[in-house]
Amino acid sequence: MNKEITTALTTIGIAQLLKVPLNKQATGSWNWKSVIESGNMPSSHSAGVTALATYVGLKKGFTSVDFALASVFGMIVMYDAQGIRRQAGELSIKVNHLDDEVERLAGHDRHAAHEEEDRKLKEMLGHQPREVFAGALLGAFTGAMSYFLNKR
Repeated sequence: MNKEITTALTTIGIAQLLKVPLNKQATGSWNWKSVIESGNMPSSHSAGVTALATYVGLKKGFTSVDFALASVFGMIVMYDAQGIRRQAGELSIKVNHLDDEVERLAGHDRHAAHEEEDRKLKEMLGHQPREVFAGALLGAFTGAMSYFLNKR
């Protein structure tokens, strides 16, 4: 595997691992599931694509076509992470609430007809802008560190 891919994937892993202590700090409880979940601080999507673009820019030059491709790809991913995916998550919250309200109005016990967890939509899909920004900072740092460590 080439260094660019290794750098991006390692950075995604670091971002996912950082979610555990940051989630503990925010909520007061440990949630080890956050290592494999989307959403929360920092955005691993942003971290990965920024690490890739940073490494490519340092290696091939910031005026290269390779850097341009990595940067445009990264911007699309970051836009999607805080825009479209976040909106989908907010819509999921509303649908789940509506489903609960329909069950309540119909007079059904919450667990009578089927398992509630099986029908709930995933609500945490996207990122707040600050989470995307934090991921981008992490990615720029790890991309540069990887480049300079591999340059030796």
